[in-house]
Amino acid sequence: MTENQTGTEKVQIVIPAEVGKIMSKWGGHSVRLAAARGALPMSGHNLVTVLFVFYHGENQELKEEALGTLQTLPAKILLAALSQNELHPSIIDFIVKLRYQDSVVMREAMSHRMIGIKSLLFLAENSSGDILDMLSHNDELLRKTDVMRTTIINNVHADKVMKLRLGWVEKVWQPKSKPADESQAEGETSEEGGSSDSLDDEDFDEESQSKYQQLQEMTTAVKIKMALTGDKEWRTLLIRESNKQVNTAVLKNPRISEGEVISVAKNRSSSDELIRIILLNRDWVKLYEMKKALAVHPRTPLQIAMRYMTFLSEKDIRELAKSRDVGQAIINNAKRMLMTKKR
Repeated sequence: MTENQTGTEKVQIVIPAEVGKIMSKWGGHSVRLAAARGALPMSGHNLVTVLFVFYHGENQELKEEALGTLQTLPAKILLAALSQNELHPSIIDFIVKLRYQDSVVMREAMSHRMIGIKSLLFLAENSSGDILDMLSHNDELLRKTDVMRTTIINNVHADKVMKLRLGWVEKVWQPKSKPADESQAEGETSEEGGSSDSLDDEDFDEESQSKYQQLQEMTTAVKIKMALTGDKEWRTLLIRESNKQVNTAVLKNPRISEGEVISVAKNRSSSDELIRIILLNRDWVKLYEMKKALAVHPRTPLQIAMRYMTFLSEKDIRELAKSRDVGQAIINNAKRMLMTKKR
């Protein structure tokens, strides 16, 4: 067991025997330096533990080397470390703060049973894209703390729809009230036709409500109807509904654009059912951007994903071969395709 200082708190870490040899005087500084550089054969869990201890130690050289190593470690090594059920929360926090832009690693970290609230709040404040979207849909987490909800709303990467769903109220500009005599003069009606500018209370209430506020009061049946017929703003709101009857109805809206559907395909949190509907539409899957999005989507069947990869440009295949955001099978297939082209 070793004790490390992280910020103002001391953390006790249980050191595996393999790590203990490196941490001891055995082998000297040169061996510990090699470990900090990730040059010694160790399991992912042990390597990350070593890097954590070195980073919070007193030796500046080891600290700098450990920091650089963790920032560039392949995702699969960090995933191996995160597969350990009893990984210390401080080590998870260490990974989160240095690799928060790596969505593959962060998805695993967020689902770890030992992740602490401070790590999740850090992600809520700094993350973007899929990770921020996953946090904003974690109802259990949002119920536990209002701070999480507020932090996501204040994140510069949170879009309007996400903020509205979390309870943010958009400030609407309202004109200053006019003097009573002026208002009365404008509101006067003729005996024959009445005022052409008047609105009854029901119309005013409906217009003054934001779409998001109206959504909270809708039944499922009304949501489905709106998904099938509503404008782009309604479609953007309703595609994020957890009820698959509602979100799939959006894809059946005759007014939906190809760009909107591509956005659904690019969203890695889109459900199996949404992806299935897209795959069944021949017009949509003819689009290059759609093939590219579906090829890397985690819910696209692997056989179909690999078929779509054959349509991608060499530049896109090269990017997939180096990507940290796709499965290993896609990476391996991309590498095979590049090797085949060289022959």
